[in-house]
Amino acid sequence: MYHKLTKELIDPASIVVVGGSNNIHKPGGKIVRNILDGTFRGELSVINPKDTEVQGVKSYPSEEALPPVDMAILAIPAQACVESVRKLTSKGTRAFIVISAGFSEEGEEGLKLENELTELVEAVNGSLFGPNCIGVITPGYQAVFTTPIPKLSPEGCELISGSGATAVFIMESAIPKGLTFSGIYSVGNSAMIGVEEMLEFMDFTFEPEKCSKIKLLYIEGIKDPDKILKHASSLIRRGCKIAAIKAGSSEAGGRAASSHTGALASPDLAVEALFRKAGIVRCHGREELATVASIFMYKELKGKNIAIITHAGGPAVMLTDALATGGMEIPEISGKDADELLSKLNPGSSVSNPIDILATGTAEQLAVTIDYCESKFENIDAIMVIFGSTGLTTVFDVYNVLHEKIISCTKPIYPILPSINTAKNEVESFLSKGHINFPDEVMLGNALTRIYNTPEPAAEKIFLEGVDIHRIRQIIENTGSGYISEDEIESLLDAASIPRVKGRIATNRKKLLKSADKIGYPLVMKTIGPVHKTDVGGVTLNIKSKTHLLAEYNRMKRIRGYKGVLLQPMLSGLELFVGAKYEPRFGHVVLCGLGGIFVEVIGDVSSGLAPLTQNEALSMIRSLKSYKIIQGARGMEGVDELVFARIIMRLSTLLRFATEIKEMDLNPLIGKGKEIFVVDARIRVEKNDL
Repeated sequence: MYHKLTKELIDPASIVVVGGSNNIHKPGGKIVRNILDGTFRGELSVINPKDTEVQGVKSYPSEEALPPVDMAILAIPAQACVESVRKLTSKGTRAFIVISAGFSEEGEEGLKLENELTELVEAVNGSLFGPNCIGVITPGYQAVFTTPIPKLSPEGCELISGSGATAVFIMESAIPKGLTFSGIYSVGNSAMIGVEEMLEFMDFTFEPEKCSKIKLLYIEGIKDPDKILKHASSLIRRGCKIAAIKAGSSEAGGRAASSHTGALASPDLAVEALFRKAGIVRCHGREELATVASIFMYKELKGKNIAIITHAGGPAVMLTDALATGGMEIPEISGKDADELLSKLNPGSSVSNPIDILATGTAEQLAVTIDYCESKFENIDAIMVIFGSTGLTTVFDVYNVLHEKIISCTKPIYPILPSINTAKNEVESFLSKGHINFPDEVMLGNALTRIYNTPEPAAEKIFLEGVDIHRIRQIIENTGSGYISEDEIESLLDAASIPRVKGRIATNRKKLLKSADKIGYPLVMKTIGPVHKTDVGGVTLNIKSKTHLLAEYNRMKRIRGYKGVLLQPMLSGLELFVGAKYEPRFGHVVLCGLGGIFVEVIGDVSSGLAPLTQNEALSMIRSLKSYKIIQGARGMEGVDELVFARIIMRLSTLLRFATEIKEMDLNPLIGKGKEIFVVDARIRVEKNDL
């Protein structure tokens, strides 16, 4: 099957640099230099009409004079690129890296040139990176005009970046830590090959024994969320780890919205939901991405209990705070084994966790402490070692102990070596043995919690239990656009087996009194018509008498947009919220959190991408800051999170088969224990823009 990435682009036998020169301070000259200094062992040539030889490489005056080549790298003005590609494709060249800027990023004329380039390459079933990129680094060749060129290793990271400058800065952050790479792919404008196509190619060609298992992404625009979900999930299920930055997700000023969900939901929440569904660790900066990648290089963390071994108090306190904030545990260490360890350390040391071996601690004492954490303290899943330099003595012996223990221990050991200047030689020696350093303990703590709290890729099976898809489609097909009626909402909820408070609609005084007698006091009365009932005084709680009922009824009849009232029994319990908003390309983003006024006041919501599995729904609930309230706190009865999760799942399945629904609020739901009921809901349907 033809893929947009061809063999000639990944492993070319011959390369020509169009615009290559002797000036290594220009892109064309620097690319030639980097290729010559790198691992490429094939035929390299240049097209430059002014020289017959460039940096010792044969130069041709034109494309016509050039013998056939596998791949061309273009570092010439944008206006000249189309004609050059036309001539090269006619001679059999199928792979192109276009460094040149001046294409779609510059406007309509540039977009036209970019489309012409793409059409020429597609016509020969070829491959195109760029335009407007820094180039590509693979094990076989290093075709970039930038530095640094990282150390290449099959076990290193593969980086795909939508920004060339950002790719460089990510490497600048990663290399001093000891992180290695197996490939750098700068996709630029992604005229043919973007992040999605690279992930697809990596998935199709993945061989566990040969390919890098760590993928890093810098994404500026997501064109195909489904492709990212499919191939990222597939790679992760086969043993890969993926971390990504998605930039440009905020919105200046926000969008006008007619529901709580519309106000809270955003393209960024859609990205968050996509990444969680795929199992991608989301990062928000270069340092965080490099730190997450560094953690990926160590043994896998199996639990959340961390031992901190330190010779300095302050960094250990900050690390403890970072880990605890992210939900990790730093369990107290005590008992016979702890006392035994303490006896082997200097006076004044502490083993309670953090384990403080003091500034006078030796390499031998560090080794003993690590051994106890590895073999005797069973409630420890990972070990973090903070050890810098006082400047009084070298720490080669300490770092040699770390080197040996990282290799021999079954639990992951994360070295925090902050003295990158004072102990520069010792750190470099440590890194030269294949290790990675975490110079900042807080960045490490935050990154580790981000990894630990990222769920596994979601299962692909859709939850159908109790959901009547045929009935849902009947209801949707018979509705119009806009906010649908109370009857239609109730029918949809019933078709999805989402429990709701039963109510009665009254449009006159006689029906009002009859309905009240049937339901029984105390009552809730809501006006029908206005979208935001609370804002216009359209909700009255705890009506306990006929007199109060009639007074509120007469008042509500004067509310603008009034069409009647809904009477419901007055329930007590925890107020919850579930909502959804349709995001183009992504589908429905489902939100959950505490309900009532807390939705807007606190804004503590989590997101998922429909359809949702039980694990996804539970993960959404447990990731809320208010999760302890949902469980039950300070004498307040909570709700059964599995029951809440199933409501979220059923809602997501309903949406999966009713894409005409653009916004939905179930707010509030009232819950106690296993009983959770939708009290109020609104649903907006659009049928003209699918």
